[in-house]
Amino acid sequence: MTKDGTLRSYARSADAQRSLHRYVPGGAHTNARGSDQYPEDATPIIVRGEGARVLDLDGNWFVEYGLGAKAVTLGYGYKPVADAVAAVAYDGVGFSRPSVWELRAAERFLEQVPTADMVKFAKNGSDVTTAAVKVARAATGRDLVAVCRSHPFFSVDDWFMGTTAMTAGIPQSVRDLTVSFVYNDLDSLRDLLAEKGDRIAAVILEPATGTAEPAPGFLEGVRTLTQQHGVVLVFDEMIAGMRWSAAGAHSVYGVTPDLSTWGKALANGFSVSALAGKRELMELGGLNTDASRVFLLSTTHGGETTGLAAYLAVADAYQERDVVGIMETQGTALKRELDVVLAEAGVSQHVSVFGRPSALVFGTKDAEGKPSQEYRTLFIQELLERGVLAQSLVISAAHTDDDLAVTVEAFRGAAEIYARALEAGSTAGLLRGRPVAPAIREFAAPRRLGA
Repeated sequence: MTKDGTLRSYARSADAQRSLHRYVPGGAHTNARGSDQYPEDATPIIVRGEGARVLDLDGNWFVEYGLGAKAVTLGYGYKPVADAVAAVAYDGVGFSRPSVWELRAAERFLEQVPTADMVKFAKNGSDVTTAAVKVARAATGRDLVAVCRSHPFFSVDDWFMGTTAMTAGIPQSVRDLTVSFVYNDLDSLRDLLAEKGDRIAAVILEPATGTAEPAPGFLEGVRTLTQQHGVVLVFDEMIAGMRWSAAGAHSVYGVTPDLSTWGKALANGFSVSALAGKRELMELGGLNTDASRVFLLSTTHGGETTGLAAYLAVADAYQERDVVGIMETQGTALKRELDVVLAEAGVSQHVSVFGRPSALVFGTKDAEGKPSQEYRTLFIQELLERGVLAQSLVISAAHTDDDLAVTVEAFRGAAEIYARALEAGSTAGLLRGRPVAPAIREFAAPRRLGA
């Protein structure tokens, strides 16, 4: 709300959102950033960011969480990274031969991730996870891929999207090549490998997520099973890689994969991803192999100097201070304060904050204790009105104590409204517009309540 108690205006943002829907399918270039992920009448279009805050077209400032789909750990406009990018851009961003930045970045990455022998850079996470699948298939001569169905996303490519609700345009023959198992359920993987192990090329999973730590012995068991069956083990480090440790979450748990895939916060929001792993696998895409070569990540912009310079500046920042430790400290403090606020409002059984401190999320339940998109939308709506833009509570090292204080007060006000909805048994009269919807779903967005 504004200082005079009126609702925030999103008029200019709404106009821009309508234009986006005219020109861009879905109105955004990333599903998780779509207008269907936010309250219908509160879809801010961002002009710029500064630290942990963002400004929209209507002049509204927000403390922001989620940080560019978890891609920012140092904060928006982090000067050392921006300066590094600006400096190298004047010398050229791409040439007809490799640049010295490709060598510098590769050397630095392999120092950062000592469990890997080689690395190849690209521009987005989907490319490198798909490249890992291709390498695994080439190395094993097998066709199936086993993915952890407990984890929400691995790639926009058909081998993974065929496992989701959005299968339009994906042949059944492609969909049949991906099978699945359950996180922290070693028996589900053991049974899958016993049945189809002679056809499975790769097992791919996140070593941990913001909502689930590996059970004792689980990752070790996965490592043992994949070795027994000659399967390539791939860890997706997109999120955890720079939030659990710069050396990867697998370094925290002491289990080394054959291949690992990286992106998101690797360059503080600049477009850099990486495939890393054992030399004998990576060389299948190189010039020193007697086997049939894999066409591995040959992209025009994979060696773009600006992105690699950004990565190197991020690596410097992680060496100069404990970025992960700062996120853990601030996330722990935030959760502690929010737990108190939710308990005082009497909604702690319905709104919960959970997960690793550097990657917190919040859950919402209705009056019957069931997960609810309507109640979630109401909560997001009320946070927005109080200056907090939050689909999650994924934090950065730029979140100050003042940012946390704003968030706590926003939660306090939103929790009071939530309590009213729970008492009434409905969000009617409180929720403006339709509820948010899952980003990956088969059909279009839901209509307004009662429509």
